[in-house]
Amino acid sequence: MSEDTLRMRPVADTRGEAGASTSREATAPPKQDGQRDAFFDNAKYLAIVLVAIGHAWEPLRDGSRAVSALYMVVYAFHMPAFIVISGYFSRSFDASPGRVRRLVTGLAVPYVVFETAYTLFTRWTDQEPDRPVSLLDPLYLTWFLAALFIWRLTTPVWRRVRWPLPVALVIAMLATLSSSVGNDLDLQRTLQFLPYFVLGLLLKPEHFRLVRRRSARVLAVPVFAAAVVVAYWAVPRMTGAWFYHRDSAEELAAPAWYGPVMTLVTFGCSLVLVACFLAWVPGRRAWFTVLGAGTLYGYLLHGFVAQGSKFWGWYEPAWVHGPVGAAAVTVVAAVLVTALCTAPVRRLFRWVVEPEMAWAFRRDAHQQARERNAVREGSAVRG
Repeated sequence: MSEDTLRMRPVADTRGEAGASTSREATAPPKQDGQRDAFFDNAKYLAIVLVAIGHAWEPLRDGSRAVSALYMVVYAFHMPAFIVISGYFSRSFDASPGRVRRLVTGLAVPYVVFETAYTLFTRWTDQEPDRPVSLLDPLYLTWFLAALFIWRLTTPVWRRVRWPLPVALVIAMLATLSSSVGNDLDLQRTLQFLPYFVLGLLLKPEHFRLVRRRSARVLAVPVFAAAVVVAYWAVPRMTGAWFYHRDSAEELAAPAWYGPVMTLVTFGCSLVLVACFLAWVPGRRAWFTVLGAGTLYGYLLHGFVAQGSKFWGWYEPAWVHGPVGAAAVTVVAAVLVTALCTAPVRRLFRWVVEPEMAWAFRRDAHQQARERNAVREGSAVRG
C-alpha cells in the first residue's frame, strides 16, 4: 500500500543458482538499498484493482452465478496477497521509536480518521442517522488498518517463536470455534487472517522468485481456470463466506469441526491462488508501477464511491446486471481506483493518510545525540 504501511525496509533482490532458469523478468539486476522493487509495486497495484472490482461486483451477485463465481475466486486471494506482502515488508519491525512512529502515523491515525469518516458517510447512505462512531468496531474496509496494526505489533513475538506458522494456524483454527470472539477491532477476522501475515514474515526473496518462473506462469493459467470452474459449481452449494474470515463456524450455520477444517482448506486454496497471481505480476517497471506506492489511498478512498453508488442508484438500471453492465462496472472500478492511487490524489490526502505529526512524538535520544555530535564536529572544523 503506502511506503510506510507496507515497505518497512527495501529488500535486496539477490539472485542465486536457483534463478538461473527463470525468465528475463525474474533475473533482473539486484535492487540497490532504498530503490523500490517494481515487482511488489506492481503486485500491490493489481491487488488493489481486484479489491475495488470485488466491491463493485457485490451488488451484481444476486441473479448472476457467473459474477458470484468470479467474486468468490477474487475474494479467495486478493486480501491474502495483500496480507502476505504486508508481512514480508514487516520483517524488520523491531518496535524502535522510528518504526513505532510510522506505525502510529501510517495505520492508527488513518484508522481513526477513516473509521469516523465512513461512519458519518454511511449514516447518510444507509439512512441510519444514529449509527455510533465506534473505534472498537471497524466499519467496512477499515478493519485492515486495525488488523495490520495488531499484526505488526506482534512481529517481534513471531520472530522468536520456533514454529510461527503452525502456531498462527492453530490460533486461526481456534478462533473459528468461538462465536464469542466479538467485533472489537474485528478480532475474528484479525485472528483468521493472521497466518497469511506470519507467512509473509517467513518469506525470503528466493520464494518470490520461485513463483515468477516461466513454468509457474504457464501452470497458473489452468489453475485459475479450474478455480473459476470449481467456484461456479460451488456457488449454489456452499457459502463463499469462509474466504471472508470474519465469522465463526457457528455463525455460518456449520458444525464446530468445520471451522478448523475450513481454515486449513481455505488457507491452502488461497495460497495456491496467491502464487498464481504473483506468477503473472510483471517484474519490470510498467506504466502502473508508480501507482503501487499509493495503493493505501486507493484502498481507503474507493470505498466511499462503492458505498455511495448503491445509494445513488447506479445499480438500478436492468442492463447493469447483464454481461455488458458487469463489464462496464469492472472497467469503471478499475479506472476509479487507478485514479485514486495517482500522485495528485496522494498530495491532496497525504495529511490524513500519511501525516507527519512530528509535534506528537518525542525526539529520538540517539538522533539528538547524533545531531549534537555533528554540531560539535562542525564547530571543531571551523575552529
